[in-house]
Amino acid sequence: MFKVAVIPGDGIGPEVVSEGLKILDALEETTSLRTRRTQLDVGSSRFLRSGELLTEEDLSILIKQDAIFFGSIGDPRVPTGILEKGILLAIRTRLDQFVNLRPIRSWGDYSRLKNDKPFNITFLRENTEDFYMGAGGIFEGGKGRVPLKIKRALYDLEMDLNALSSNQDDYAFEIGVLSRKGIERFADYVMSHAKRTGQERVSVVDKANVCTNLYGLWRDVFRDRAKRNSIDLEFVFVDSMAMALIRNPEHFGMIATPNMFGDILTDLGAEIQGSLGLSASGNINPFGVPMFEPVHGSAPDIAGRNRANPIGAILAVKLMLEHLGMPNLGNMIEDGVEHTIEKGIVTPDLGGTSTTFEVGDSVAEFLRSV
Repeated sequence: MFKVAVIPGDGIGPEVVSEGLKILDALEETTSLRTRRTQLDVGSSRFLRSGELLTEEDLSILIKQDAIFFGSIGDPRVPTGILEKGILLAIRTRLDQFVNLRPIRSWGDYSRLKNDKPFNITFLRENTEDFYMGAGGIFEGGKGRVPLKIKRALYDLEMDLNALSSNQDDYAFEIGVLSRKGIERFADYVMSHAKRTGQERVSVVDKANVCTNLYGLWRDVFRDRAKRNSIDLEFVFVDSMAMALIRNPEHFGMIATPNMFGDILTDLGAEIQGSLGLSASGNINPFGVPMFEPVHGSAPDIAGRNRANPIGAILAVKLMLEHLGMPNLGNMIEDGVEHTIEKGIVTPDLGGTSTTFEVGDSVAEFLRSV
């Protein structure tokens, strides 16, 4: 019996999460899988009612689970960043989910690329450091002092920034931080995952030609870990990687990235598959509670219209079951998605006319039939 926390969230989140749960229901009918689910009211609706984001009570529930199944976050009634930082990033940092796993692959004729060569790439993104630290501020009038406090599972870090400019302009800043221990544990996970999945080479993304201090340390650690594990490395600047993913994605098998670049490149990767709605991700702490979610946002413009693509959420269930030690069920789900796509049962983002419910029903029916 696996304990799963369910957070539908905002916008289309409840719709696609419902289809993901439909897949779990189908598997529980036909296999030995059993889950006990706890749904949490975390998102914009509660925030607008009470001002609450992620609470200590929420965390006390989440830490007792085997996994979290998350929908989406974001609401046009709430200023950008409040929900994202206060809920999604808070879960990742408080539960120390320092690895973000995002597979992308070609799905038949639905790729956006003219190149018809099949590709299958695993992105591994460091998930708790880099420029997503919340370490920023504004110096008004060209001077001032900004004390910063960063709290992570690995450390508490305090910085005190003083500014005095030659003019009286306003200055905004955001600080990127990478710790040696943070890079080491991420690189160790990358090497372990490469060995486990039979990857002999890892492509490591950065911008070390410009951010030399930040990504110089990043490269030093990755060279050391690759040598220890007899894994080949290639370092690729982020702008070159963006071009290469369009030109020849089939060249890559595993890509490791720092936090911000990974956020951007994995959305690009999702789109070259055919749609952001096809992509899933896992936020992983190998020693704690992981969270699985579709990559897409809350898409409020189509919320409640039965048009959202649920495949990302369904594949998030696949990643969750694989992480929980049931890769055979994960393979069954992927087969069901392939079967559904091949039959042309796809939502409007892929040029189809099927509804959210119809796509979920097709995958669930496949699982009941095998």
